Amino acid sequence: MQDPLWVRLLLISLTVLLMVVLVVIPVVHVFYEALREGLAAYVQHLFGDADTRHSILLTLTVAPLAVLCNVIFGLAAAWAVARFRFPGRTLLVTLLDVPLSVSPVVAGLSFVLLFGLQGFFGPYLRAQGLDLLFTVPALILATTFVTLPYVARELIPVMETIGPDEELAALSLGANGWQIFWRVTLPNIKWGLLYGIILCNARAMGEFGAVSVVSGRIPGETNTMPLQVELLFQDFNSPAAFALASVLTLLAVMTLILKVSLEGRRLPPAQREAPDLPREPTDLEEPTDPSAAANGPRAAPSAAFPDAPDRPSP
Repeated sequence: MQDPLWVRLLLISLTVLLMVVLVVIPVVHVFYEALREGLAAYVQHLFGDADTRHSILLTLTVAPLAVLCNVIFGLAAAWAVARFRFPGRTLLVTLLDVPLSVSPVVAGLSFVLLFGLQGFFGPYLRAQGLDLLFTVPALILATTFVTLPYVARELIPVMETIGPDEELAALSLGANGWQIFWRVTLPNIKWGLLYGIILCNARAMGEFGAVSVVSGRIPGETNTMPLQVELLFQDFNSPAAFALASVLTLLAVMTLILKVSLEGRRLPPAQREAPDLPREPTDLEEPTDPSAAANGPRAAPSAAFPDAPDRPSP
């Protein structure tokens, strides 16, 4: 039973209208404002200011390092959850979603309470001559926490679907752990891993809340692109703010294109939908062709020697 035509048109129109108003128009407006003064001014806004250049380089440094930390953690967590059964496994899976449910600002404040001068680890770090807050390692740590679930959450269902059979077979043939990982496990999970990396990288480059708390917002030192956009906008330098925002938007669009291209590949080959192909009838089935049916069913071949020719009886 199909919905009435007016219901379908209403839902489709409402969806398209909301997407245009909430997504398309803001994105187009960002690029319009960024390029309104011309391409030369656009390039000058991006690369003429030392603080803006530093924010771009810092973002392109922090995001890959946070992604690398998440890849290591995601592989370890997915392997533990998908391959082992242990007490607290359900709790571990639940804790993976905590960074998604906690406000990034709260996460940043928790790092301040842990690693600040009056924090839990602050006096010890201070005694060792280490200052974590308001440094690049603090940005990497906060970004890693915010993006922690993305790689693990993509790998766990893929590894559970694949199962350990191929790995056990490789182990029985004498392969060691690294050989099993590089030649068996990684080829099976590579698309899911890449999908998680793309999502993690997109979230890392656009992170604002946690980074703003632990960075100190020091221009030219700890300001990432999102923080620099806010600083430029508060200084009433809208053209430069929109120019830098357009870079973030362009990176987001490129990430979206990669994400869509990998949507169908992140599952293992056995789980992907295959088109329904016509099946050839077997020798023991009745033919479906009317002309063949008119001639009667074919005789079944010998079960022991299906390819042997018929011999006349003596």
